Amino acid sequence: MGGVMFNSEFIVTSLVVVLIPGTGVIYTVSTGLFLGWRSSIAAALGCTAGILPHLTASILGLSAILHVSAAAFQIVKFAGAGYLLYLAWTMWRETDEISFNSPSSSKGFGQIALRGFLINILNPKLSIFFLAFLPLFISSNAASPLFEMLLLSLVFMAMTLVVFILYGITANGVRRQVTSSPRFIVWLQRSFAATFIALGFKLAMTDQ
Repeated sequence: MGGVMFNSEFIVTSLVVVLIPGTGVIYTVSTGLFLGWRSSIAAALGCTAGILPHLTASILGLSAILHVSAAAFQIVKFAGAGYLLYLAWTMWRETDEISFNSPSSSKGFGQIALRGFLINILNPKLSIFFLAFLPLFISSNAASPLFEMLLLSLVFMAMTLVVFILYGITANGVRRQVTSSPRFIVWLQRSFAATFIALGFKLAMTDQ
């Protein structure tokens, strides 16, 4: 990677990860569809905050791994690339229709944000993902790998917040089109899967 932190591969991969219609996205979109754009912002804030514990746990564990040896770094990097390919495979095989369930209209902004926080913090797959994801973009000879991971994590969380807010606001504006076009979501998921396959191979073959 040449020690460049904010490279195009990190931005593109992070954007694809954030755009994936997962539980956090579905919750934010659902809130935007049924409770309005202000509530969707509260949902986006809660979902983004729910990422922080997973990132913290991953950073604390990876900081030790990255100082062991270049070989250990390569092992983690290839494991991360393999995880991206596995994620692409599971996304491609997904056949369940995405449904939008209306949250209770009696919930305030705080309750909406709390639910979004719990949705992400109670998802153990997030910790595994970030453990595999962050090393792909850290140079093994970096002066401070921990500092680089902190910066990348902040950028990822900022992208998550912005994209989730846009998801919620857009959902509120295109209620009819989204709820009546489940095939579009399937197409979008498969497009993301193809993107992960390409990025996984590219990152695995790229020198640090």
